[in-house]
Amino acid sequence: MARSCYPPYDFVCPYQDNCPHLDGMSTTWALGEYRRGEEFYNENLRIVDIFDEQLRTALNRIQKLERELAEVRAKYQALHQKQFKPNRKKNADSHAQKADGKPDDPAGKKKRGAPLGHPGWFRPKPTEIDRSVDVAAPQRCPHCGSKDLRPLDEPMEHIQEDIVLVPRPMVTRYVHDQAFCTRCRRPVAGAAADEILHAPIGPVAKATAMYLRYDVCIPYRKVVEIFRVLFGLSYVPASLVGFDRKAARMGENIYADLREKVRASPVVHADETSWRNDGVGHYVWFAGNENLAFFHIDRHRSAQVAKAIFGEDFAGTLVRDRYAAYNGIGAHWQACLAHIITNAKEITREHAHLPQTEKDKYVDTFTGRLKDLCTRACNIGQKLKSGDISQPSAKRIEKQFLRELKNTCKEPLRFKPAETLRTYLIGPEQKNLFTFLRIPGVPPTNNHAEQSLRKLVIFRKVCFGTRSEKGLKTHSIIPSLMQTAKRQGVHPLTFLKTLLTTDTATAQAALYNNSS
Repeated sequence: MARSCYPPYDFVCPYQDNCPHLDGMSTTWALGEYRRGEEFYNENLRIVDIFDEQLRTALNRIQKLERELAEVRAKYQALHQKQFKPNRKKNADSHAQKADGKPDDPAGKKKRGAPLGHPGWFRPKPTEIDRSVDVAAPQRCPHCGSKDLRPLDEPMEHIQEDIVLVPRPMVTRYVHDQAFCTRCRRPVAGAAADEILHAPIGPVAKATAMYLRYDVCIPYRKVVEIFRVLFGLSYVPASLVGFDRKAARMGENIYADLREKVRASPVVHADETSWRNDGVGHYVWFAGNENLAFFHIDRHRSAQVAKAIFGEDFAGTLVRDRYAAYNGIGAHWQACLAHIITNAKEITREHAHLPQTEKDKYVDTFTGRLKDLCTRACNIGQKLKSGDISQPSAKRIEKQFLRELKNTCKEPLRFKPAETLRTYLIGPEQKNLFTFLRIPGVPPTNNHAEQSLRKLVIFRKVCFGTRSEKGLKTHSIIPSLMQTAKRQGVHPLTFLKTLLTTDTATAQAALYNNSS
């Protein structure tokens, strides 16, 4: 007999409230529980889906953090090894003797000493003899102590140079003829050639003290000790501060004119380093070239300070690093290739410390090609400066370098520092990598600025910074004038003496070697 799919319209189950197939349970209650169970099941599926999504997000976040942690650990380990390099003992094989008895150097390493064929340096023999001393032959051998010595007819000549210290200052009395000024209603007197009116210490002593302070990098108290012991001239360290501030006041107009000369230069190097003033962080800014040196100490390291130094309409070429504060300054600028080489080396060291699972096989290839490309570009810059390569050839070389750079940077990298550098090299600043091949007189590196700041970096270790706004001004003006004097072929002592004893126009002419 066929079973009916649907019950009759008016069918009522007699076992609705007590079904024998459900162990006596109500069919209405069982159906309601089934429907509620389906809702709970769907809700649980939705909760499981939410937890799965959160778990996937957390795992991705953990993986990203583990990668960043590995990069930070690699960077820290590379910095630690850079500061504390191990003492590598020479391999015993490197001391193997050659056939002629000389030790064999490891392959690929440069021998110590001057290059082959380089002429040695010897002290020139003095042309004038101030005194001659006759020394008798010894009575006992200074080596073995023997008294059995026979005299020789041939004398031995020994020339020795030394200095003569006069342990006293030279005291000069100036007798002035005075005149009465009817406007000022007081007597006035003029200064002699090497005289500073109303100053008990003369210009040579003041110039020497400033030279020892800012060029030799000797602290104030040690300068006082040098003058007391060697020259017999005594004063206190506070007097040196007064010397510096007076020289800074007298050179302020020359310092402002120096800034204008830097702004008018066709090629200028720029860089900055840290400084401390009364315990607060400041920055020393440098701008200059082979003829000029301008320093400015400021509280900030922002683009506003850079514009205050170079002006709004600087039309020259700026040689700089990748610091964004210099963006928009200059008609053209050259990125320092030495910084890029150093950055590539640091990336290689950091990447070597990553776990094997986090390494990117393309990173070492990228950094190796980049270092080789920048090194060859620096060599081309030297040849271009010496005239071995013409300017039209340099433009063709630039196109070749850009093609090589494009091939080097075509693959994206998983290592974040390497990818950041790759993105920069293929970005809009790529045109500034080889500016030196298009504009004559532009170097490929910013080593000039690094070396110019070296003096103040050493000086910072000696004096630990400054303590006042006047100190900031003094330590900006005097180093600028002294380094500019050196680059103009004028000795700083000569210029400082002229600055202290003459007017601004005469001192400015002395600074630039009587040039405009």
